[in-house]
Amino acid sequence: MATLIKDADRVTIAAFIVSLISLAISFFNIGNLPFDSAWVAIVLCGIPIIKGAIVGLVTELDIKADVLVSIALVASVIIGEIFAAGEVAFIMALGAYLEERTVAKARAGIERLVHLTPTTARVVRAHEELIIPAKEVLLGDTLRVLAGEIIAVDGVIIHGQTSVDQSVMTGESLPVDKTVGDEVFSGTVNQFGTFDLVAKKVGEDSSLQRMIRLVESADAGKAKIVGIADRWATWIVIIALASAIFTWLVTGEAIRAVTILVVFCPCALVLATPTAIMAGIGNATKYGILVREGDALERLAKVKRIAFDKTGTLTFGRPSVVRVLSVVPDLKEEDILKVAATAELRSEHPLGKAIVSHFKDTSGGKPAQPEAFTLLAGRGVVSQVNGRVILAGNEELLTENNVELPQELTAAAEAARNEGCTVIHLAIGGMAVGMIALSDTLRPEASATVEEIRSAGIQTVLLTGDTVQAAAHMANNAGIADFQSNCLPEDKLTAIGEYQDKGEPICMVGDGINDAPALRAAQVGIAMGGIGSDIAIDAADIALVGDNIREIPHLLKLAKKTMQTITVNLTASMVLNFVAIGLAISGVLNPVVGALVHNLGSVAVIINSSLLLKWRESK
Repeated sequence: MATLIKDADRVTIAAFIVSLISLAISFFNIGNLPFDSAWVAIVLCGIPIIKGAIVGLVTELDIKADVLVSIALVASVIIGEIFAAGEVAFIMALGAYLEERTVAKARAGIERLVHLTPTTARVVRAHEELIIPAKEVLLGDTLRVLAGEIIAVDGVIIHGQTSVDQSVMTGESLPVDKTVGDEVFSGTVNQFGTFDLVAKKVGEDSSLQRMIRLVESADAGKAKIVGIADRWATWIVIIALASAIFTWLVTGEAIRAVTILVVFCPCALVLATPTAIMAGIGNATKYGILVREGDALERLAKVKRIAFDKTGTLTFGRPSVVRVLSVVPDLKEEDILKVAATAELRSEHPLGKAIVSHFKDTSGGKPAQPEAFTLLAGRGVVSQVNGRVILAGNEELLTENNVELPQELTAAAEAARNEGCTVIHLAIGGMAVGMIALSDTLRPEASATVEEIRSAGIQTVLLTGDTVQAAAHMANNAGIADFQSNCLPEDKLTAIGEYQDKGEPICMVGDGINDAPALRAAQVGIAMGGIGSDIAIDAADIALVGDNIREIPHLLKLAKKTMQTITVNLTASMVLNFVAIGLAISGVLNPVVGALVHNLGSVAVIINSSLLLKWRESK
């Protein structure tokens, strides 16, 4: 496919070169040829335009810019302005080609995902390596990935360690270290050593394929404002034809009528919106943002409030140890953590895993293996370490085992719960010795993001299913004044509707299945593309590939900048058209100069839109 595209580009460029030479020969009358060489430009550049106009009229009754261009070409030939006809054909075709290149450049950052789809995978079956098509990998298969290879599926490393280039998915410029137990994603590149993984998401369920589906839906043609421009273009065709006929009847000069048709082609108007929208989408992509629909940028520019989900959006969505407390003199906090990690070592519960992980990170060592281990669902764990029984769990577990909780421990636990923490009590040999508080931690960029959003004049609100205490604590830490707690999916949906009924178009940012109704109902829905559920992503208009909420302020400003660019494009193109038609009616412009003036407007629109690709507001 890429070869075909390159070949097509070469043919097109060759046609432009030949047409330009033929126009130069015609203009300077070189060689005393028996025919006007401008006919070459008309044939190479003009016939495709006329063909497209006829097909559009016959099959779709589509009256667009190419209709007016075709009329101008034919009229120029009839009155003998062969060079003018060739020039119009050449410049119109060149403008269309520049538009295609601009749109292609804007989409290049997104579409490279498609080309990263691995075609084969190295599967280990019965201790033998097999190279099979990537689409044939099954859930649970063991894959081996060598250095430099693209990872074929989403999975978890079971052997080996490496660094993975995840820039295509997250925008991270540096490779990320991976070891046993870490997740890896399809489309990312193994930088160093060899590792084995177990396939967790294959085929269409993989991260890369999910992102590709988002890419394929990113279509600037969906923008409502594009439809408006198209309707304007239709009316302009009618106005141009009427003006040309009127001028011809009044002045008797066909050349003025032809000039009107040339300068009033609505190309710049039609280019004004899609080029800006696609450039805006291309800009967003560079910062790990996938815009699924062009009109999402238009709608986002009108947003007055942003609603955040808590877990997985403002927070990491996983528990972390935030406090360790000892209530006995003989044990320090690090001793409490070590005992708890040993007790929880065999636990599959997320809280137990978080304690073990925290111990490894802080101590640099590994907890000892317990001599015995029992998991009590809904209570905690009972382990035996060095001949002593260790209880790690909630108050009910200690009460059931006749362990008395001292007042200091009870008060500390209550305070921790009021801050949204989950408390794990610890008892050794029948005596309570301390506790560990765990909580979903706020993303470090959350408060700065909220502050920047507020400074842009947009209000924020937190919608969460957590308790009032947890919601208040997290909202306060993030700098969000307004929050609603204990929200079920329908409660979030109701809240979105109430804000919008009050004239506050709202953007919802979330990641979970329970956020999907709100994401769909909001003026704009933004989903966390990494941690987010498939349902949430499908319901949203925009996805943050790397879950980086820090880019939301840029996205908001980009939406407004895109709409400003569209306004400038539309205004400039309309002003140019009306000025040019006035000059054409008065006879100041002829078809040749008129074609140049008109197409300068089209090129200016394309260039102005292209500036969005690299735009980022300086701080």
